[in-house]
Amino acid sequence: MFAGIDIASERHVLARLDAQGAPIGKPLPITEDREGYDALLRALGPPPVLVVMEATGHYWKNLFAALAAAGHEVALLNPLAARRFQEASLQRTKTDAIDAIGLARFGFEKRPAPTRLADAATEALRELVHHRDRLRQDFDDRVRQLHRLVDLGFPEFTAIVRTLDSQLATCLLAAYPTAQDFARATPRRVAKLRYDDRHQVGEDRAARLIAAAKRSVGQHHGPAYRMQAQHICQDLDLWRGRLAEIAHDIEGLLDTHEVGTLLTTIDGIGPHSAARIIAAVGNPAQFPSAGAFAAYVGVVPGLAQSGKHSNRRAAITPIGDAGLRKALWMPTLGAVRCNAWLRVFYERLRAAGKPAKLALIAAMRKLLHAIYSVAKHRRPFEAHLTPG
Repeated sequence: MFAGIDIASERHVLARLDAQGAPIGKPLPITEDREGYDALLRALGPPPVLVVMEATGHYWKNLFAALAAAGHEVALLNPLAARRFQEASLQRTKTDAIDAIGLARFGFEKRPAPTRLADAATEALRELVHHRDRLRQDFDDRVRQLHRLVDLGFPEFTAIVRTLDSQLATCLLAAYPTAQDFARATPRRVAKLRYDDRHQVGEDRAARLIAAAKRSVGQHHGPAYRMQAQHICQDLDLWRGRLAEIAHDIEGLLDTHEVGTLLTTIDGIGPHSAARIIAAVGNPAQFPSAGAFAAYVGVVPGLAQSGKHSNRRAAITPIGDAGLRKALWMPTLGAVRCNAWLRVFYERLRAAGKPAKLALIAAMRKLLHAIYSVAKHRRPFEAHLTPG
């Protein structure tokens, strides 16, 4: 038997097909609770049944665990693959029941390989990396809000304190949020402020801030800006501490992950880059080849030719893990500087007249090959064992 489950937050829909691809009864609603899961297992019958469902957000995880524990084979699909299959079937109507039948039909016709659950360490790394991303997004949003307030209330501030996401900036703005506050302050009191438990603001910087505040074009902004800036600075200090805490947790957990630890032996791949790779793909060695791994990330050319039209240079394909590509961009920039093997490869492409960005993308692909090789052979990276 083949089954398809359309995933939702509170109620799923199950469709079943027999060995000949004929529907078994009508699609059944499955609630997200113990009674619903028991009804699902009764409807599926004895294992193994190939169950196909989309990896929709986080809603599939409990269902996957219950089906795997019962002995069924579960194939998780990229929603894009499921949509393309439905489009190829010229399906014009979309309902939960029709989607479930389409997923069951996909299982019957394509026979996708069952998906394996990640081990506990990989799943924990994945959760921590995603949590850090959310914290970082919140932190950056607050910095942008603080920029607006400073641009209006004390625009000369950033000529003296360059970055508003620094401890120095939040220390100063928490105590003196506007130009009005700085103008009324004494240089001695400002100079004695400590911003990282070690360093003080200093007399020179304090004098320059107060002098700029007295002449600031934003002096007319008052209490409303003061309150907002103080609250944002408090938030930034809180999130900065949380980011440091989660970074420590990620590094500690990575030490217990064999593949993750080995990836850090590649020059340019630090603990956070290694954790992000593990979070995105689990073990890179699960791919059949290094080329397949690079294709998953999307570091492959997307050639477009039709009739007389032909691209002179193919851009990379838009299909792939764009988040992982973005996360590997800075490590690649670092690797072409500190990794002798990759630096030689990059410089050879540049000497051949290749544009810098093209050479960097090629270097990223080579770096992915090195990552795959380390994960596949379970050995630390060695420069003389480079891919061809």
